[in-house]
Amino acid sequence: MTKRPGRGTAGPPPGRGRGSDGAGRPGTKGSAARRPARSGMGPVPRTESPRKKPPRRETTRDDAGAAGVPTKPGPKKPAQKPAPKPAQRPAQKPAQKKAPAKAAPGKGRAGETGRNGHTARSRTGPAGGGPGDGARRSPRPGGGGPGRRPPPRGPRTRVPFHRRDPLKRLNVGLLVVAFVLSLFAGRLVQLQTIESDKYSEEAMRQRLEKIELPAIRGDITDAQGHPLAMTVEARAIYADPHMIEPGRRQSIVNALAPTLGLDPAALMKQLGKTRTRFVYLAHGVRPDQARLITSWNLPGIGTLPEYRREYPNDSLAASVIGFVNDTGKGAAGLESSMNGVLAGRDGWQRVEISLQGQHIPMGEDQKRPSEPGRGLRLTLRRDLQFKAQQAIEKQVRATKAKSGSVIVMDPKTGKLLAMASAPGFDPNDYGESERNLWGSPLVQEAYEPGSTGKVVTAAAVMEHGGVTPHTPYTVPDTIRKYDIAFRDSHHHPPERLTFAGVLAKSSNVGTIMASDSISSQRLYQTLRDFGFGQKTGLPLPGETAGLLKPPAQWSGTDRYPIAFGQTVSVNAVQMASVYATIANGGVRVAPTLVEGTVGGDDKFTAAPAPPRKQVISARTARQISDMLEGVPTDEGTAPKAQIEGYRVAGKTGTAENVNPRTGTYDGGGYTASFAGFAPADDPRLVVQVVLQDPKRGSHYGGDAAAPVFKDVMSFALRSEKVPPTGSRPPTIQIHARD
Repeated sequence: MTKRPGRGTAGPPPGRGRGSDGAGRPGTKGSAARRPARSGMGPVPRTESPRKKPPRRETTRDDAGAAGVPTKPGPKKPAQKPAPKPAQRPAQKPAQKKAPAKAAPGKGRAGETGRNGHTARSRTGPAGGGPGDGARRSPRPGGGGPGRRPPPRGPRTRVPFHRRDPLKRLNVGLLVVAFVLSLFAGRLVQLQTIESDKYSEEAMRQRLEKIELPAIRGDITDAQGHPLAMTVEARAIYADPHMIEPGRRQSIVNALAPTLGLDPAALMKQLGKTRTRFVYLAHGVRPDQARLITSWNLPGIGTLPEYRREYPNDSLAASVIGFVNDTGKGAAGLESSMNGVLAGRDGWQRVEISLQGQHIPMGEDQKRPSEPGRGLRLTLRRDLQFKAQQAIEKQVRATKAKSGSVIVMDPKTGKLLAMASAPGFDPNDYGESERNLWGSPLVQEAYEPGSTGKVVTAAAVMEHGGVTPHTPYTVPDTIRKYDIAFRDSHHHPPERLTFAGVLAKSSNVGTIMASDSISSQRLYQTLRDFGFGQKTGLPLPGETAGLLKPPAQWSGTDRYPIAFGQTVSVNAVQMASVYATIANGGVRVAPTLVEGTVGGDDKFTAAPAPPRKQVISARTARQISDMLEGVPTDEGTAPKAQIEGYRVAGKTGTAENVNPRTGTYDGGGYTASFAGFAPADDPRLVVQVVLQDPKRGSHYGGDAAAPVFKDVMSFALRSEKVPPTGSRPPTIQIHARD
């Protein structure tokens, strides 16, 4: 019977790999390696497969199929056992060794196995043609095993293409994606749960800006409510350095520095703070200047409403009121010492700011409103203050004095009605004046009172030493105590004077003679009772208590110069308080400058009443007042202090100043002063005038200071509507009768 066509030598079906010899897999029976060599052909060279794969299925071929001999197709036979392996003859040497032809990748010569398990056709076969010559091979009858599919017809060669397992690639890719997602998820958990509070707080801090809400500073007024210092609307100039490009900074500095009066270098430094979104450039800018700056549309520059301090009377009472500096804090005078009352409490507001510098309306908004400060109502009278300041400035210029001061005081209440000093400054433009002028010489400057301090010695000897206004003294122009000679201000022959005459002629020698009636301790205590060596208690910064040593620290001769006002120092307010005590019948009322405070609802709260103390008896005070009326007479030392229609009591002072270079009185200059009150029979006003180191004209208090007293006291009596008493002054016995 006819056999079914078998499989030719084209190789196993697709997917069936051959062995390393090109015929079958290693270890497979019936492989082409055991077939006898064909005639006319040399042994088929063995080539190794690039990659060995494990056998998938074992197949057998017969000799005919292996040799590629075409056979007629026949019926399929049942599988037979393989024939016994024939003896292998040794390979014969070819007549001429030929180099094996190189096969293209994926292709081999006839009988070679490609990487995909198929036998590739050779491009050129042996002469005469035969199996492997490129012709289509006919199926070998009976060559295939049971159930084997015939190979596809056609000479198409399969190009090997190696890929990794796609499932593994997918798994690896999924693992990488899962790992990356896990990192993202972990970071997300860290940001939103573990560290969410930290980053939320930091983000909020970057957006939040704290804006100060300054409190309205309380006004300072005189006794009639006239403003001496007031708060007006102003603007603050600020910058957002984050919004300002570096190239624009210089142009902004060139525009703002001259307009606001700022230092260009400091302004450039402020604009360079890029880590902040808000920095103040100037405070208290006038609204018209702020509108000009806003019209320039400078990037990152804005304005905020605030308030500025203004002094409508310029330099009037500047040494008392002081000023507010650029930061809004009081820096001198009452503005400094009463800053806690005047300033109130500033508020603040925290708002969220966008990257463009805009306020986020629905964002975080916290606010603490400001509390306005309380105003001060002073005891000063504006018109009287103006007259006193005008008079002292004129006399300082006329005498070329170093400085001068005038105090007007109500002896019954202790109220200070005027406190003027020269030279002064304008608190609206305090930066243009010298720093040593910012203080208040009325309380900060201590001086030796000289003869104006003799009234304290007179009060002590009359109250405790048995001396009367008529007690006679033979007064020479020089007296020696121990090894020191004390002299009067001018040479004169010995005079027979009453104690009233000693005071009227301001004799140093006569005062020393009267002071021998009391002890050093009594003199010291009387000085303390009148306020020497202790502060007045006025709310002004830097007040000096003066100099008054206790008797235990006095040398053997200190009590004598102290008796006539040397070797002891006071400030101008202390000395004015001494004469106010004499004028008030021996009752000392502490000086008062602040009458009370005014709240935001205009409710006035009076200041506590000043302390009062009976220093000397009213009789002694009356006697001293009568003696002081002899000073502004033609026989006294201050006829220039007379005021027509009024009785005037007062005392001149001409004290030597200590030369700081030598520590002695030589070349130290003089302090000229006059203190008095009027009307003498019913005192209503006390005026104290001090001129430091006058260089032109006379340096005596009766010549340099008394005219200022007359000018200011005359105006004060009129402005306070004090009428003349019409009484006649007492007759003062100056010369003692034998």
